[in-house]
Amino acid sequence: MASAFSDLEKILLNEKKNYENRVVIGGMEPLIANWAARQKSNADANAARVAEQVFAAMQGYAAADRAQRGAMLLRAIELLRGHSPAPREKTGAPIPAPRPTAPPRAKAGAPKPAPRPSAPPRAKAGTLEQSPASAPESRGVDFGLQASIAKLQNIGPAHAKHLQRLGIETVQDLLYHFPHRYDDYSHLKKISELLYGEDVTLILSVMDVKTRETMRKMSVTTVILADQTGSIQAVFFNQPFLQRQLRPGEKIVVSGRVEQDLGKLGFKHLEWEPLSNELLHTARIVPVYPLTEGITNRWLRRVLSRVVEAWAGKVPDPLPSNIRDRARLLDLKHALLEIHYPSSIEKMQSARRRLAFDEFLVIQLGVLRQRRKWREQPGKPLRVDQKITTSFLASLPFQLTGAQKRALDQILGDIQQSQPMSRLLQGDVGSGKTVVAAAAMLSAVVNGSQAALLAPTEILAEQHFKTLTQVFSHWSEPKLVVERLTGSMKPREKEAIRARLGTGEINIVVGTHALIQEGVEFQDLALAVIDEQHRFGVEQRAVMRSKGYHPHILVMSATPIPRSLALTLYGDLDLSIIDEMPPGRQEIKTRWLEPKERERAYAFIRKHAQEGRQAFVICPLIEVSETIDAKAAVEEYERLKEEIYPDLRVGLVHGKLRPAEKDETMNAFRDHTIDVLVATSVVEVGIDVPNATVMLIEGADRFGLAQLHQFRGRVGRGEHQSFCLLLSEKTGATSDERLRVIESTQDGFKLAEEDLKLRGPGEFFGTRQSGLPDLKVAKLSDVKILEEARGIAQEIFDRDPGLQHDEYRALGRQVDHFWKGKGDLS
Repeated sequence: MASAFSDLEKILLNEKKNYENRVVIGGMEPLIANWAARQKSNADANAARVAEQVFAAMQGYAAADRAQRGAMLLRAIELLRGHSPAPREKTGAPIPAPRPTAPPRAKAGAPKPAPRPSAPPRAKAGTLEQSPASAPESRGVDFGLQASIAKLQNIGPAHAKHLQRLGIETVQDLLYHFPHRYDDYSHLKKISELLYGEDVTLILSVMDVKTRETMRKMSVTTVILADQTGSIQAVFFNQPFLQRQLRPGEKIVVSGRVEQDLGKLGFKHLEWEPLSNELLHTARIVPVYPLTEGITNRWLRRVLSRVVEAWAGKVPDPLPSNIRDRARLLDLKHALLEIHYPSSIEKMQSARRRLAFDEFLVIQLGVLRQRRKWREQPGKPLRVDQKITTSFLASLPFQLTGAQKRALDQILGDIQQSQPMSRLLQGDVGSGKTVVAAAAMLSAVVNGSQAALLAPTEILAEQHFKTLTQVFSHWSEPKLVVERLTGSMKPREKEAIRARLGTGEINIVVGTHALIQEGVEFQDLALAVIDEQHRFGVEQRAVMRSKGYHPHILVMSATPIPRSLALTLYGDLDLSIIDEMPPGRQEIKTRWLEPKERERAYAFIRKHAQEGRQAFVICPLIEVSETIDAKAAVEEYERLKEEIYPDLRVGLVHGKLRPAEKDETMNAFRDHTIDVLVATSVVEVGIDVPNATVMLIEGADRFGLAQLHQFRGRVGRGEHQSFCLLLSEKTGATSDERLRVIESTQDGFKLAEEDLKLRGPGEFFGTRQSGLPDLKVAKLSDVKILEEARGIAQEIFDRDPGLQHDEYRALGRQVDHFWKGKGDLS
């Protein structure tokens, strides 16, 4: 046996001189497969185990690059040198070695069957790299799902560093790095059947390979491929190593898109691999993964094929079998196998449904847990004096809508309870949320307590301050002192406000992040209102809550949120919706314009400016970008000011300006010393200029429908008819569809539903800001799966809220891991 091991070591050392896989006829993998089979049938158990490890270490050698081959050879040589043969003992039946098998000979004229694409290559012992210093049995696949990826075979320090940029640090992270799309190469064709533009898979023979270098030092490898029906050319750029890898007479499987060059069909972007029973990159539904620099899909597929095969069955399934059966879900092992290497589109969809269900379930359990945790806290019930509320509403110069009255009744009902209120008040721009919040704040003051309104920007805080000052202007008893606290105030002013808050002299304060800074203390904060709350991080909202003794919390959003998204993001909140606009609000006429109609839009703005009106011009970027082809606000401001409107007053505002500069420009626009305001999304909320009648949005196809609707809400606030002009940068099916939708409706909720379908939750608004953990598989447009998961989550929570029973313990660990301590969504 020692001779067999040393002979193989010599062969490997010879191969190590040039890594060309030509030391033996047929290449290294068939040689090692046959060698390993002999050791298993003739050797002792220890030798058989090492042979299996050597075989696993060299799997994929033919398709590996030079660096990967070097690592594989070093590993195999290490294993051979570490082997010390024991006395031979008889073993059971010999273990057959995996052998490369030739495809069955096809009859003349019959189509060749496609290689079976369903199973990824089977991982062997040694999937985890083993140290020669430790016994092999102590370092096998039982190392643990939380093991570093650096322990895995073929992942060296450089690859590990690249993977970390994708958030992959452990074996489990890698296992849960899912494809973001698939290429379906499962249907086999012949050359004579090819059509331009289609994605195909063929089994072909290599006829000729030539590599040349262009004048620009680019290598071009041209490969002639053929089957019994004809031949075709494939071109590869900057891959000279293919001259060695593709040998005339070799059968390979290719997959790619048929292209056309000088009237002839051919391939320019091709995936290929040697014909075998185990195909990763071709002849199947091929996974395409999110990547980063230094990581390719070919390399990642090879690594993941082993990891999935070895580890998918070792992940504990958190769902009890009775829940899986009721919901008709795959078990977790098969879901992981099929999401990475689907045997069919149907199986991939079943796998995705199972994994999406898991994510929705742990989200729902997390928000239910947070809801219970918050409601278990003792709160301060506030007595609601109906006479005072009625008197306040009567003092307003307008009547509340029916929707405003319903929302106010729900809020006043909550604050009378001994548990702290946790409610979301949702309503479109201009629907009157601030007045409803003001009535609730008045109840807090009547009870001798304080109320605070937290806004994400100084502009919005200033607007709320003015609104509250106005609605309370006729109120004398009890005395109301409304102040503001923002970051741009002078230190002396801020200190004075903080002192008066501490003594209770100020009973209503409006502010920005300055309100939640250290040193801001309230005498008795009973109600905290958080506006545009998805713009605040989880920790910031928690700090606001800590400013009082479990104060009642009212969060507001002018971003219409679809029911499915509200159930997911805000499942710990009660929901009030103002779905009715005050009477007299005009429809904003919205028109979608193509790039060639820009001059027409400019003329339209000029006409309104000459009539004494004002206009916004919104740009997607602040400054010109080399990588993004979109209008930039700074450049557009200069162009409009110098070339288009030299006779008008043009202003500029964007997020990089200091707060004082932004406020100065906004105030100038409000006071009509600016006719045309060029801006970025900084004006999405918080500016009210009744004289502004035109909103021109450059690059409208780059914004979501909800955000476009927010921009549109900046006009139409006065007595004049207002217009929103959407200038798209390009045309495309999705862009066209979205812009037609916003042309056709003023209903923010309908637009939000459409936005969610077309763009997904990550773009709807930043989920990181909203407090929602990253979703790997689930889409919030999967309403049916979401509602199924919500129903089952409620049942589980009612039965075992702490997830302490044996059947739910694994699920509880998954909830903890998923949320990582962040469960406060409000």
